[in-house]
Amino acid sequence: MTERRTILGLLAGATLAALSAGAASAQEVTLRLHQFLPAQANVPVQVLDVWADNVERDSGGRIKVERYASMALGGTPPELMDQVIDGIADVIWTVNGYTPGRFPRSEVFELPFMVSDARAASSALWQMYTEHMADTDFAEVKMLAMWVHGPGMFHTNSPVSRPLDLQGMKIRGGSRGVNDLLALTGAEAIGMPISGVPEGLSRGVLDGATMPWEVTTALRVSELVENHTEFEGPALYTLTFSLAMNPDVYAALPDDLKTVIDQNSGHDFSVFAGGTQADADGPARQLALDRGNTIVTVSEADAQEWTGLVSPLYAAWVADMEGRGIDGQALIDQAQQLMADYTPQ
Repeated sequence: MTERRTILGLLAGATLAALSAGAASAQEVTLRLHQFLPAQANVPVQVLDVWADNVERDSGGRIKVERYASMALGGTPPELMDQVIDGIADVIWTVNGYTPGRFPRSEVFELPFMVSDARAASSALWQMYTEHMADTDFAEVKMLAMWVHGPGMFHTNSPVSRPLDLQGMKIRGGSRGVNDLLALTGAEAIGMPISGVPEGLSRGVLDGATMPWEVTTALRVSELVENHTEFEGPALYTLTFSLAMNPDVYAALPDDLKTVIDQNSGHDFSVFAGGTQADADGPARQLALDRGNTIVTVSEADAQEWTGLVSPLYAAWVADMEGRGIDGQALIDQAQQLMADYTPQ
């Protein structure tokens, strides 16, 4: 590991040297943005490309953002955060939960039935990042934005309306909390990045998966399964995302280009990203309807069976946080209050 870090440090140093040389002349900088979804998926097109295009425009073309989709720079999705820390990529977008337990404070927004609105949750997440996570969980990166997606739900090869319906099914879980929920139902939680879901479904490795509507389009999930289960009220789950930059690459930028990065990052972009991702749910849902697929909508009243099932998971998470020296209940209370207080801009 030490040798690997040394080699990667030398590579990052070469990047910084190139940046410094550029700063001495025309201040031209190239940033490599690496992520795990196909380039045509909603998040790359509607969120990441927007960020990159704005940075290029606002810098007067002095910053160029090269976009690498589907892990084109190598590695696997769980390695993305280390890639930006090590300098393999300059900017990455990733799911924090791809390395369960590594970023514990952000998990408060991934608890089952915690989040009702992606914009409110993304606002709260950014505020709690600045207060609790910037110098702890994410101290090794320059964070540009953090957000959550729209409601996570089930997409399965047989209908699911009650927890009992999942018994014996192999389901790709969207987070550590959802995996724990699946275990309580008697389902088998299968851990894999979302990019592996289409193959898992087509080969029968999976009987279903959890994900929000919006990403089903790029992954053609509505063609691979015919049943979808959504929930009124709070979502079954959400995932948290990070758009993060190598801090040394950021530090090497001249001040005016740092300002360009800063003005296109932070709270407002986080809310934009979460809201944009949630807004893409509707068209994807309509595609499933147009195919004649079955959509089960669990009412808030019927969801009580589900929410009662997950109550022990909250206590277990709080206990886990306590073992790490973190006040988990305080994080839950603050997240709920910030989401309740959110006012759309």
